[in-house]
Amino acid sequence: MNHIQTLGELKASGYKYKPIKEEIRQNLVKKLKAGESSFNGIIGYEDSVVPDVERALLSKHNILFLGLRGQAKTRMARQMTELLDEYIPSIAGSDLNDDPMHPVSKYALDQIAAHGDETPIHWIHRSERYGEKLATPDVSVADLIGDIDPIKAANLKLSFADERVIHYGIIPRSNRGIFVINELPDLQARIQVALFNILEEGDIQIRGFRLRLPLDILFVFTANPEDYTNRGSIVTPLKDRIESQILTHYPKTLEHALEITAQEAVLPKEQEKTVEVSDLVKRLIEQVAFEARNSELVDKKSGVSARLTISAFENAVSSAERRALLQHEKKTQVWIGDLAGIIPSITGKVELVYEGEQEGPYQVAMNLLDRAIRTQFIQYFPNPELMKKKRNTGKPSQQEKEDENPYRPITAWFDKGQQLNLTFNTTDKDKILLLYKVDGLHSLVKKFFPKANESETALLMEFVLHGLSAYSLISKKMLESRIEFKDLIGSMMNLGAGMDEDEFDEEA
Repeated sequence: MNHIQTLGELKASGYKYKPIKEEIRQNLVKKLKAGESSFNGIIGYEDSVVPDVERALLSKHNILFLGLRGQAKTRMARQMTELLDEYIPSIAGSDLNDDPMHPVSKYALDQIAAHGDETPIHWIHRSERYGEKLATPDVSVADLIGDIDPIKAANLKLSFADERVIHYGIIPRSNRGIFVINELPDLQARIQVALFNILEEGDIQIRGFRLRLPLDILFVFTANPEDYTNRGSIVTPLKDRIESQILTHYPKTLEHALEITAQEAVLPKEQEKTVEVSDLVKRLIEQVAFEARNSELVDKKSGVSARLTISAFENAVSSAERRALLQHEKKTQVWIGDLAGIIPSITGKVELVYEGEQEGPYQVAMNLLDRAIRTQFIQYFPNPELMKKKRNTGKPSQQEKEDENPYRPITAWFDKGQQLNLTFNTTDKDKILLLYKVDGLHSLVKKFFPKANESETALLMEFVLHGLSAYSLISKKMLESRIEFKDLIGSMMNLGAGMDEDEFDEEA
């Protein structure tokens, strides 16, 4: 229908005015009947948030998304434009996007009175029917609703009592569209009060003008629960006028988190060709966020955004790429050691409690990475904590020791005073040669992953070292240019002044 240019042609076409909430409802009903997804790319909300939103839209409700940062609140609001008609008609030149069959502004009424069926029509694409404002302390009523424009009054030689001297704010200009206010509690209480009549009665008040403008808007608000105590609150009468409050959440499973990062991370084509990223590395990065959300050192009220793992993933790949460039390698993979490069992605995206601040952001980030390794390690290898010493009257054979504790040959190699230094910028070939020096490391990996290829095996061998360190079976020291693995038992024995191996195992 967007070929229609005049009001008369629009009338002849059989067009009928449709409020935006009814428009969204009808399009949502069509999608649900057809079995189509109403929100694409929103992962992990299929059985929780999305059904709540669909119910709210079917009920023609204004919506408040309540959740911590990085929970796709604004993204869902922006996707609601896909539930709008592709094009709608409006009176050409109208600031308020007046419907030709249902005009509300003086300008539109005057145009129809002057031109009748020849009134020109403008078509608006659904992408233009979205308005958004971040609530900040400097937002004013004039920004949102409007104010008197003295320049317009002077140019048109009108008095301030004339409605035509009003300059409309962003909300009236979003008429027949979706308007979003992000971080609503940050909006000053007196500004929130100005929204009462718009939400309920549909009129606006500007400098003494009381205009009966039945604005047709779907309002969507977002808020962080922490804002209620730290920076402000939503005034009760306004909250009462928002019909549906929907709680959002972080990914509940690692698989959902992996999907989100894969969808959102942006890698240059050169990196994709040069660097391979194993499923193990991806899971370790996602586990960092899960550990942070459960850490006593991180402020749970602030939340840990999905942006942490997205930027961490990008940094991990870049770490591997940088190493490959320095060593003139055409192909490489992300090693466990490369995860040292994700520390800046962690320190900038977690809010620490007092104890965390005392420990320091860098140390907290390293702690979270070690916890992630510890948690994921037992998904691939036996739990070191369950490796108990076999107690019998006779001395166990070497094979019996290895069957009871598959890590014994590895820890025994370090017990002899040997150490392994894995530099960050070494070539893949040199790193693999170093890993093969550790007795029992390759055979352990092959025992549990017999079908792993050479690069996968080498990555798992490195993972074992980091895992044993996380479980305090060997020591790990992160230096500027390398990671140093040493004998933990020997050093503890030196401190323990003669403690033998059996006694240490029992103490550990």
